[in-house]
Amino acid sequence: MEGRWVAPAGHAVRRIDYPAPSPEVRGSILFLGGRGDFYEKYLETFSHWQSRGWQVSAIDWRGQAGSGRLGADAVTGHVRDFADWVDDLTAFWAEWQAGREPPHILAGHSMGAHLALRAVAEGKVDPDALVLVAPMLGIGRLPPALMHAVARMMTRIGDPRRPAWKWSEKPGEPPASRAALLTHDIGRYEDELWWRSERPELVMGPGSWGWVERAYASMRGLAANGVLENVRIPVLVMGAKADKLVAWPAIAAAAARLPNADLVAFGDEASHEILREADPVREKALDAIDRFLDRVAPRR
Repeated sequence: MEGRWVAPAGHAVRRIDYPAPSPEVRGSILFLGGRGDFYEKYLETFSHWQSRGWQVSAIDWRGQAGSGRLGADAVTGHVRDFADWVDDLTAFWAEWQAGREPPHILAGHSMGAHLALRAVAEGKVDPDALVLVAPMLGIGRLPPALMHAVARMMTRIGDPRRPAWKWSEKPGEPPASRAALLTHDIGRYEDELWWRSERPELVMGPGSWGWVERAYASMRGLAANGVLENVRIPVLVMGAKADKLVAWPAIAAAAARLPNADLVAFGDEASHEILREADPVREKALDAIDRFLDRVAPRR
């Protein structure tokens, strides 16, 4: 069932809630997509979890997909501060958790995984376990402090809502190289393009310079001494060493600092969207998530 949830600040956030499986609910999963994502991309994964007894929900972040826009145009992804998203998640989680069967699992991909981890680290949400798929904990190969300084300068010499990188020669069309950055499975990539065609409001292109600056600020905050060490709940961290969108070394370093984390690593066979990869990778990932949740979050 698709609907809207209104955040305390008044912003309407799009949501989807799968019916409770029968005859018995295994527990509940809230899934958070990445930058520029929309929940339609993960319907296949939601169906898998539902088949295993989980009641599944997902939201689109404010300012992207079906939750409106915050920038100067219809395709550039912008946010005032990542704290706004953490606040939305905090309020949504409190309502969602109260109406769902335990155990309560928080799962996220890329930026969604970053925000999930940050919300837990800040004590804003209290899931029984956390699943992080290709978490956005680093971007690029240059030192984060240097890149943050560059991004901060770019927000001061022009409109921070302007796009930080080029999308395509043809406005509205994703670049030809985009598919290779996301998945080896052409069918699943074309599924995303189909949804973009059917629901044009979902289309999003580059992030703004404001998004880039706030992303570095948030990632550096998570990387600060003692922050990750305070996350005591079980965490499954999953990443691809060949990922060209988020930094594998940052993912591996974070997993080593988390007191109760399992790390699943993929090689050249996987790109950024592990849950939308070719079947051998996707099935391995889902199996790892299933086994992790069966172990750390048994039915109460």
